[in-house]
Amino acid sequence: MTNQQISVFGWLILLLIFCSVTAHGQVGASLTCGHFTQDVLSAPEPRENRWPVERFDLIKRWVKTERYRVLFLGDSLTERFNARVWHDHMAPRGVFNAGISGDRTDHLLWRLKHGNLDGPPPAGVVVLIGTNDLGHGRAPEIAAEGIRANLLYLRQRLPRARILLLGLLPRDDMPRLRRETVAVNRLIEKCGDGRTIVYADIGGVLLDPAGKLTPEVSPDRLHFSALGYSRLAPRLDALIDDLVDGH
Repeated sequence: MTNQQISVFGWLILLLIFCSVTAHGQVGASLTCGHFTQDVLSAPEPRENRWPVERFDLIKRWVKTERYRVLFLGDSLTERFNARVWHDHMAPRGVFNAGISGDRTDHLLWRLKHGNLDGPPPAGVVVLIGTNDLGHGRAPEIAAEGIRANLLYLRQRLPRARILLLGLLPRDDMPRLRRETVAVNRLIEKCGDGRTIVYADIGGVLLDPAGKLTPEVSPDRLHFSALGYSRLAPRLDALIDDLVDGH
């Protein structure tokens, strides 16, 4: 084989590698956790109801104009974070509330791909998503795989941002769902590497000594009162401070 043939062959090999990696959407990104299922996930799709659409549009505009250091991505547990507790704990840390009630993992991924990351890159990202996947009847492995897909995309789009991956918070509205949140957390904790992705399960602070959610903390056994968020806030404070330390 001539030198020219070797050179051409080498370029072909590089091109094939590049095309293969690009096709799988994994350029410059990797996770410590492998796939949790071989089932095909639902394609990322937008919401159609009025409020989720309006909220998505607001976030899309705000990320380009508001000043923030940390994006807090999630569903109603994020969007409906108690305003007073947020003002006292999250706002001083430059955290931007990018939650939309009712979102599942595929909805969040669609948002990330269609404008909710179009502002200045944050120093850190908090991810709390997946409980609505379980409520929608998806298996824990599917919910965990949806979370993994969001993490992978965030690593691609925001390679310099550190990610705080929160375990699903406890819920007592249905016994099945309480068990399944634990199952999801056992899977997604494998995605934390302690550096680019920090995993934290902080839901225990919401439970009474018997391991239950009281009405004072969670009136509907799913969403949280001001008392519930006031219990979560100190843990979040420390985690977020560590997340953005040095940025």
